[in-house]
Amino acid sequence: MKRFATANWKGSGKEGTGTNTTQSGVLSNTAYSYKSRFEEGIGTNPEELVAAAHAGCFTMKLSFALNEAGFTADNIDTKCTITLEAGSITSSHLEVTATVPGIDAEKFAAVAADAKANCPISKLLNTEISMEASLA
Repeated sequence: MKRFATANWKGSGKEGTGTNTTQSGVLSNTAYSYKSRFEEGIGTNPEELVAAAHAGCFTMKLSFALNEAGFTADNIDTKCTITLEAGSITSSHLEVTATVPGIDAEKFAAVAADAKANCPISKLLNTEISMEASLA
């Protein structure tokens, strides 16, 4: 399986503007700029997209890992925070809260740790990945 996205940029790094488009069309000429990346401008930015990818990938992997352990989550909420410092992504922090009938905190922590280590986006990122996992 292969997926793709495209980016287009016009102008200088600081004054220019760009767009992102995904194969699925969910993003279609979605704006990004210096302001949306480094200030508080309107539009997306690469770090926000990486955060969405990591949160989504981890959450799906956790669901599969829970199923393999004999549990089914009623709900999993994950927030991912990407930190960009000195031109590099220095960390990805996952905060997950789940409602999983019949699981205890120790087993949940172990399954969540496995999902964190083994989701494809975690494996892709060459950075520190931390996590807080709790049951609701």
